[in-house]
Amino acid sequence: MSAGRPARLAVGVVSAGRVGAVLGAALSGIGHRVVATSGVSRASVHRAESLLPGVPLLTPDEVVQRADLVVLAVPDDVLPGMVRGLAAAGAFRPGQILVHTAGAHGVSVLDPAVEHGVLALALHPVLTFTGRPEDVQRLTGATISVTAHPDDEAAWSVGEALVLELGAEPVRVPEQARPLYHAALAHGANHLVTLVNDCAELLDRAGIRPANRMIAPLLSAALDNALRHGDRALTGPVARGDVATVRTHLAELDRVDPELADTYRTLARRTAHRAVAGGLLPDHAAAEVRATLEDSR
Repeated sequence: MSAGRPARLAVGVVSAGRVGAVLGAALSGIGHRVVATSGVSRASVHRAESLLPGVPLLTPDEVVQRADLVVLAVPDDVLPGMVRGLAAAGAFRPGQILVHTAGAHGVSVLDPAVEHGVLALALHPVLTFTGRPEDVQRLTGATISVTAHPDDEAAWSVGEALVLELGAEPVRVPEQARPLYHAALAHGANHLVTLVNDCAELLDRAGIRPANRMIAPLLSAALDNALRHGDRALTGPVARGDVATVRTHLAELDRVDPELADTYRTLARRTAHRAVAGGLLPDHAAAEVRATLEDSR
């Protein structure tokens, strides 16, 4: 397999979840042949029918046995047992390319398969997936992290070639960096969704609708400014040291949702820290903000 132009491969996808079905469709779109997938839930079967039409649904070991390139798109906690089970069943063969997409794991989780002669890779798209056809287009221009065994340059090259074929950007992430790498991405993407939905729900409770339409320009601008300008993009009462406003916010939040008020306090403390680091908030003002956050409990 050339690093510049990978050969056309028979692809097996385990399983047809949000990520697996999309990657299978993307690989099919660049000329590879998806020969089998697995899935038992109604949602997985529907995704397979939509994104991988005509591809047979088989058991995981049958999928692996048919494929040159095996994509294990299973949850983080499921992956180790899945690899061990497939290896014990003799599903792998020398020369196969084995890829997993679990962000929390590096490539060592695939070691039971490596003993059978496979080329092991971790490829993690830095995206959130819905499992819909538009996700296939969103892969173009996205970043996909690549992890291989440190001394296996052939594997690194194969992984980067596959990513480039998909129209994405490969970034090498060493094995030891994977846990912190994944924590960073989960903290940003997952908690952002929570934060946005909390904001919309509070507006809805206040009778202000449609909340999503109102906040979309605000939050889009905040994200864009944060990516462009870092901590200098901070605005609002905490960054300005407006403790009276912060106190009012907490009184209202404590009234309608005490748990959410505690989240506000935690994020406000972190915001004050970053505002000081960004030169926006003097130390004495930050101390007043922190005192207000504690006094308002």
